[in-house]
Amino acid sequence: MTILPSAAEVVRNTAHSAGLPIHIVEVPGTARTAEEAAESVGTTVGQIVKSLVFRGKDSGKPYLLLVSGDNRVHEKGVARDLGESLERPDADYVRSVTGFAIGGIPPFGHTEAMEIYMDEDLVTKGEIWAAAGTPRCVFQTSAEDLLRVTGAKVIKVTK
Repeated sequence: MTILPSAAEVVRNTAHSAGLPIHIVEVPGTARTAEEAAESVGTTVGQIVKSLVFRGKDSGKPYLLLVSGDNRVHEKGVARDLGESLERPDADYVRSVTGFAIGGIPPFGHTEAMEIYMDEDLVTKGEIWAAAGTPRCVFQTSAEDLLRVTGAKVIKVTK
């Protein structure tokens, strides 16, 4: 088994415990952005999963949005689905609720349980790639498997 950074090991162990055997790839450069990740693994930007953490404006609770790399989140529209306005938290908040730094946030394996929502556009993709705990580690999966493991609710994130 390949030796990976400890954050990537958390992701691999969480996936395997959930019955999702994944192979984590450590890219030579960085996969911090959807564009960098797509270039690193030779896929389209739309097949990259952006794991974006938001905070409920009233409740303060974290929400994780799994978004296609092509899309920008329409926060007001998503807020209607969630039942409260959203705000973008700072990096310290994101690390405290996920256990990971921005640029490497995986879709599961977080420090804190949170509601997870998946962009309806990701469901239409065959192969998708997500961060695996560091800005240099990614893994390939399917939207179906990601939905099963995360329990995400599928929503429209764009206008």
